[in-house]
Amino acid sequence: MSDLQISLVIIGAVIIVGVVIFNRIQLARYHRKVQNVFRHEHDDVLLNDERKPVFGSGRIEPQFGDEAPSIPDAAVGSANTPVDRQIADDQPAKEPGVQRKTADIDSMINYIADIRASSPIPHEKLIDLLQQKFDYGKPVRWFGLQEGQSWEEISLDTLSPRNTYIQLKGCLQLADRSGPVTEINLSRFRDMAEDFSAQVQAEVECPDISEAHARAIDLDKFCADVDVIMGINIISKDGGAFVGTKIRALAEASGFRLESDGVFKYRDSETNEVMFSLGNFESAPFLPANMRTLTTHGITFLLDVPRVANGERVFDQMAHIARLFSSTLNGILVDDNRVPLSENGVKRSRQRLADIQSTMAARNIAAGSETALNLFD
Repeated sequence: MSDLQISLVIIGAVIIVGVVIFNRIQLARYHRKVQNVFRHEHDDVLLNDERKPVFGSGRIEPQFGDEAPSIPDAAVGSANTPVDRQIADDQPAKEPGVQRKTADIDSMINYIADIRASSPIPHEKLIDLLQQKFDYGKPVRWFGLQEGQSWEEISLDTLSPRNTYIQLKGCLQLADRSGPVTEINLSRFRDMAEDFSAQVQAEVECPDISEAHARAIDLDKFCADVDVIMGINIISKDGGAFVGTKIRALAEASGFRLESDGVFKYRDSETNEVMFSLGNFESAPFLPANMRTLTTHGITFLLDVPRVANGERVFDQMAHIARLFSSTLNGILVDDNRVPLSENGVKRSRQRLADIQSTMAARNIAAGSETALNLFD
């Protein structure tokens, strides 16, 4: 290799190293800039409250102008497989590797079959009972009482041959986002409880089916009235596109995490419940594999009103972060019709959220409570 070739190789290597170093310096500066944007407090044009703080159906957004906000009746979303609500017991597990769950038997939203036996219920019978958990169209939870113990939630995962339950409570949820439980499924659940009780020579008390179904319909109507999701959209001022890498950097700097469903979610640090979410205004989801190449003409912040405690505070935080995103991305806040949002529009939506959560509290179903999380799962 000639001296000229060696020199060219050395020069090329130096250039490559220089480019790599320059890119890393620029990237570090950009990340510091993003962090600084969210590290300092800013005066919000719409909201001066700087307190800290999903996609679904029944969407409502901030309105604009002096007209009262129009709030559509909440549409009923698609039914998903219910996730049982469980509360960790402070006591040590009774079986190695198994964490018992304390009882949270909610008579407001459940049809409850009360089974009482004079002797411990056979283990194999309990297995048969728990295997029927998904046969009635709505979530079913079972609670057991051992002699000298307190009520605890039981499932196939926690059940042990050593358990000696003498009393059971079967809870069939009366309604969820897919609607009320049917009268037929209520009857089937009652019949199952009665048949099981006869097999284990136990007594059983079951509520009246007609009354329970009327309660289910009333509960579903209440849920429809308060099942609202509030959203704030951001689009580009000049009609351009937002790039995925910048959206992700801003989202992660402000506390969001990108999850497997293609949505950035802001979760409560203590409960891990979703406070609000950030998704694509267009149809493509935000996925780790496509964020480097993705571009979009808009993003959407969403707050699931009945699932969030302290909704006004959370809404303030969401609106504050949306303003910061809008400023950094050179965007503008708009509704679903791409009409700009005014200060009055956002404040009206905040007040509407407060009214909804007050309505829920009056029903003794506080927004963000375990009862609300079950109903609006």
